[in-house]
Amino acid sequence: MYIMADLGPCGKLGYKNYEHVLCTLKVDSNGVITVKPDFTGLKGPYRIETEGEKQELWKYTVDNVSALAQPEEEEREQRVFKDLYGRHKEYLSSLVGTDFEMTVPGALRLFVNGEVVSAQGYEYDNLYVHFFVELPTTNWSSPAAQQLSGITQTCATKSLGMDKVAYFSYPFSFEASFLHEDESAEALPKWPVLYCEVLSLDFWQRYRVEGYGAVVLPATPGSHTLTVPTWRPMELGTVAELRRFFIGGSLELEDLSYVRVPGTFKGERLSRFGLRTETTGSVTFRLHCLQQSRALMESSALRRRMRSVLDRLGGFSQQSSIHNVLEAFRRARRRMQEARESLPQDLGSPSGTMVS
Repeated sequence: MYIMADLGPCGKLGYKNYEHVLCTLKVDSNGVITVKPDFTGLKGPYRIETEGEKQELWKYTVDNVSALAQPEEEEREQRVFKDLYGRHKEYLSSLVGTDFEMTVPGALRLFVNGEVVSAQGYEYDNLYVHFFVELPTTNWSSPAAQQLSGITQTCATKSLGMDKVAYFSYPFSFEASFLHEDESAEALPKWPVLYCEVLSLDFWQRYRVEGYGAVVLPATPGSHTLTVPTWRPMELGTVAELRRFFIGGSLELEDLSYVRVPGTFKGERLSRFGLRTETTGSVTFRLHCLQQSRALMESSALRRRMRSVLDRLGGFSQQSSIHNVLEAFRRARRRMQEARESLPQDLGSPSGTMVS
């Protein structure tokens, strides 16, 4: 039901242009009455501004003048609300389902929804990025059909200030699992590494290597924006630069993991002596990381142990370790200053005299 008002000028009543809806009343199958807009109460009157020969301002209120509800009616209303909320809860449960997949005890599942955002600071135009994720050889695994690599589309650069930027907005996602088997405190888990290779394409469909880069995936869940600096091997001399410009050939790495320490390396020292490199541009990644583990279901009494559990399961990072050491040092220095201030002046002053 609608409560209407005809606000037309005298002599022009009945025109649709001057009709306005003051209030709407709805009644559902359960007998619940919905009033829109709500009763005025302490909010002040509602306003309607008309346009025509002269602008007019109308104010009106919506008041509840019905008799107060009896206790039986209030109980009936509460039962109706409870039934409505129960049905809504069942509807949401039907959308989610009951088959929630759990991880095995002692395991950590890592879900990453990522995006290759952009690449900037490179010499040539028409860039594309080849990337892949390397899982540590111990304790890490991924589903058989999981794809851990990808290639973006070729993108022309756009001038942004002094740099030329290529915007890819290329999405990717992957899943990996870490199974914690070694309980010793010295066995620190290794985290997956994201490698990238930036290449450029010329008019004759010849490609050039513009840079290599790598970054360790974030050990904490949440949204992260990472900028990966890159470098490329180079040859000295004008002939090498001419060959790179006209023919497109340039030095390449046979193994992209050589950007860091390859996972297959078993020695003690990795020598890069004699490898000439040049700093190039950078690639920006945006990562949304999600971690699932039964350790996150611990009761509130074990929350103090939560950090160590996550560290053992794979949340350990060198950055958090350094932060903990610095925080402990700040607390110790603050306690020392408080103890020094609480001492008597004659003991804290270096010129104080001692009485035997």
